[in-house]
Amino acid sequence: MTILCVRFQLPPMHEAALPGLLGLLEEFTPVVEALPPDGALADLHGAERYFGRDAVALASVIRVRSLALYGVDCAIGAGPGPMLARVALGDARPGVTCAVPEDAVGEFLADRPVTALPGVGTATARTLCEYGLDTLGRVAAAPLSTLQRLVGAKTGRELHEKANGVDRGRVVPNAVSRSLVTERPFTRDELDPDRHRRALLSAAEELGARLRALDKVCRTLTLTVRYADLPHSRTGSSGGTSISTTRTRTLGEPTAHSVALTKAAYGMYEALGLQRARVRALVLRAEGLDPAEQASHQLTFDPLDEKARRIEEVADRARAKFGPHAVMPGSLAA
Repeated sequence: MTILCVRFQLPPMHEAALPGLLGLLEEFTPVVEALPPDGALADLHGAERYFGRDAVALASVIRVRSLALYGVDCAIGAGPGPMLARVALGDARPGVTCAVPEDAVGEFLADRPVTALPGVGTATARTLCEYGLDTLGRVAAAPLSTLQRLVGAKTGRELHEKANGVDRGRVVPNAVSRSLVTERPFTRDELDPDRHRRALLSAAEELGARLRALDKVCRTLTLTVRYADLPHSRTGSSGGTSISTTRTRTLGEPTAHSVALTKAAYGMYEALGLQRARVRALVLRAEGLDPAEQASHQLTFDPLDEKARRIEEVADRARAKFGPHAVMPGSLAA
């Protein structure tokens, strides 16, 4: 049991505390992978030997320090690999670490829905469920050729391995500073899709302006939709916590162009198919930041695209001189 998946119970609008919490994990191991907006993976292979404690015992120390230094509780899943630790996190509670028994991985996974596996989206789950493969135990027992016929060769093989407890993942140290985030909270639980889209437009405009000010471009964009509080959420505290859905999209090319960021954000939002969802906040994160001068740009003969980029440059200069709200899209000015 050497991998921890930690989800800090950060209140909305407090993502800025994540770098400090990651620093707390790095006191135990240098192999820490940030999982924005509120989580991380930690590989404790060396820490277990150094501290003379297993991962579950170290998880208890991490939780105590998080509460003492930051006032933030956390839910922790532990497993032999990153994928299994993430699955275990689904059953974790603040104060109690959920650990995957190394000698009974198959039994631990068997009764769980296929959506419990990281990376299994709605479309894949729907396809599997149509053929009665609604639990990981049934997926594990299905012939590999059947899975590959249903979801493709590569995806089918990965799904078969994961359902059988084969975890080939590893923790990849990264830096949360290689991302920019902006959040748009609502004053009340918002059901209006038009207001959701306006918030996304505002967030994408801000991210684009910040990227251009730093001479950076991003390779991926992540959308997190936070919903209304649930008093008995599986990972919540006794006082209730908000649940969320996160989607990530790799952009066609690295960009800081607000129009491209907005289009990607709208695409992820539409793909969620929200129907009268009570949304508490929308979060956009630009990840995989690189210097703008190192990014390639597909040449275009579209005069509208070039015009939009020239307008963007003028707007950036106006914002730098007169403030961030000096220039904004017309739909946000109302």
